[in-house]
Amino acid sequence: MQRIRPPFLPLSLRSTATLIRHYQHRPSSSSSSVVLHQQQEKQQALHNPYDLMKEDPIQVCSDLWVRCFARPTGAPPLPNLTGFLKKFDLWVLAYQRACADHTGSYPPRGAIHLPHLHSILALQLSVLASPRRPYPWGSATHLLLRSPTDPPSTRRISRRKFRALLDTAPPPFQDRVLQELLLLLLEPVFEARFSSKSHAFRPGRSPHTVIRTLRSHFAGYLWFLKADLSHVADGFTPDVILRCVEQGVSDMKVLSLIKSALRIPVRAGSSTSGNEEVDRLMKKRMKRKMLRKSRKKKILNENEPKPDPYWLRTFFGFSPQEASWVPNYGHCGILSPLLANICLSELDYWMEERIAKYFRPSKLDSIWKESIDDGCHNPSWPEFVPSSGNEKTRKMDYIRYGSHILIGIRGPREDAVELRKDLIEFCDNRYGLMLENSMIEIEHITRGIEFLDHLICRRVIHPTLRYTATGGNIVSQKGVGTLLSITASLHRCISNFRRLELVKGDKDPEPLPCTPMLYAGQAHTNSQMNKFLETMADWYRYADNRKKVVGFCAYVIRSSLAKLYAARYRLKSRAKVYKIASRDLSRPLRESTRNDAPEYSDLLRMGLVDAIDGVQFSHMSMIPSCDYTPFPRNWVPDHELLLREYIKLQDPKFFCELHKSVRHQEFSSPQDNISNLVWDYKVFGVYSKSQRTTKQHQELEGADACSVF
Repeated sequence: MQRIRPPFLPLSLRSTATLIRHYQHRPSSSSSSVVLHQQQEKQQALHNPYDLMKEDPIQVCSDLWVRCFARPTGAPPLPNLTGFLKKFDLWVLAYQRACADHTGSYPPRGAIHLPHLHSILALQLSVLASPRRPYPWGSATHLLLRSPTDPPSTRRISRRKFRALLDTAPPPFQDRVLQELLLLLLEPVFEARFSSKSHAFRPGRSPHTVIRTLRSHFAGYLWFLKADLSHVADGFTPDVILRCVEQGVSDMKVLSLIKSALRIPVRAGSSTSGNEEVDRLMKKRMKRKMLRKSRKKKILNENEPKPDPYWLRTFFGFSPQEASWVPNYGHCGILSPLLANICLSELDYWMEERIAKYFRPSKLDSIWKESIDDGCHNPSWPEFVPSSGNEKTRKMDYIRYGSHILIGIRGPREDAVELRKDLIEFCDNRYGLMLENSMIEIEHITRGIEFLDHLICRRVIHPTLRYTATGGNIVSQKGVGTLLSITASLHRCISNFRRLELVKGDKDPEPLPCTPMLYAGQAHTNSQMNKFLETMADWYRYADNRKKVVGFCAYVIRSSLAKLYAARYRLKSRAKVYKIASRDLSRPLRESTRNDAPEYSDLLRMGLVDAIDGVQFSHMSMIPSCDYTPFPRNWVPDHELLLREYIKLQDPKFFCELHKSVRHQEFSSPQDNISNLVWDYKVFGVYSKSQRTTKQHQELEGADACSVF
């Protein structure tokens, strides 16, 4: 009987068969029996990948984090990461993360079909192949692993259309899986080496940590140096990136993967920049038919991820300039932000050395008298001394968010000018790129410095000082002090609203109707805007003028919705909308006043309509105040703190010392401490632990003397 050959073979299975033949004809490096046994194991693994899924990938990643954070500070580069590339469980985890990005849902491990597991295994074997056959980044023709949303194409197409599809094809899904795996391996290695001065593209850090650091640690600085290094970061060459990566990792396989991803050219049509927004002038020139076509409801596929809701897209429009920069190097994709931080970490180390050298304490100053970390200026207390002069402490601090840096200097302006020259020279020598003076600004604190859409300035106050003079007289007089103030930039907020076409004008902006929500119901529209206002209130959480800026956002949104409802329900003005729907727009608006329609309360009771939530922050008293919670100077994220504590407990020496201290020292409850405190106040007039210790030492010395005699 003649065997019928299938007309179409899936590309993943075809590549798997090719890999099998490659490993069968691979030259032997040991005895033939060992090579034959290895080939049999690989063939069995290709037929049954479930046998390779033996470990928990989360536990493997956790062990890698602990191992990296347990290494000493000056440890040599990590020599071996290829062993993690050979773990099939990590490849499955990377596939799950990539699927969550493409489809919007995280597939369970047991729900991955066998053909997809075969494709993942084929991709792993292709990556672990000999260096003579590097991994083909960005290849649209040699696909070993397809996206679950990519349907197989069985129709014949012309050569011209096929070339057009190749030129405009997005980055292949298998590249994203490999990028996820490399990110899982490289992130813990370099997170243990990064400086605490950088806050972007790192877990546990955000713009909020930058603002809190500025509020707690940057008080008392007179000059600020603000620099934009985006031009430098975008111009990193592959040699510079590889040189920086080699300082933390020396595994040749990982380095070769990064090297090939950086040096293989990227097709012009395969960029992942996404759908760019159409310019406003181009929108006006477009025909009405094209606009109607673009506004039609789009039916999503079964596995296609849902687009972001309107409130989230609106909030993304408020992203500051410092946070909108995202690097992209070759085929590295999501690995690019980590590579940018690795390269810019050399600047962090250089600035830390400059900070230590620049520090000159002065006994005549009110802060930083002795060490660089003592007497941190409390922002809730005014500073009653000037910030400059030869008799004052000279100090410098530095913070970086992505490619934007901010340096505070307590000293003369000449020091800031000299630091700018040294910074330009450092970037030229280390990265081979020249910075322009226009990219580095030197501003005085009185003029205000804008960073992450917040203004850093100094506020002069005149507090009343009360003290007891000679003779017991209480003297009250007014003093002069300064406070560090961090406020939200209202001008930047207005410009963002104007860019989103929600207001017009600059000085006295007039709200415009929220046209994107024209065809949505009142309940859905109010809920979307409430989520946006809640997010804005959280974004301006640490701004001194939080009530003012959130109140302005609430006024714009409420007026915009009122104009929208006036146009939808033909009420002609906002006043009529407020009269019917109340100030927070929580009452239902009807298009007609016929009595045959059921009442809104009846529809709500039957569950036929959604409850309408009023627009939040309709009064200033509802807006929360600024959060002035103090920020610790040596703050670290919770996951790093947990890792440090876990590593300490794993050390037998530390655990023995802790066990001895628990056995020898007396531990009491808080109630006992409070009772001892009250008793000492009654007996001694003040609580003194030294009295207890001296008493115990005297008793011990007396006991020793009695034993001697």
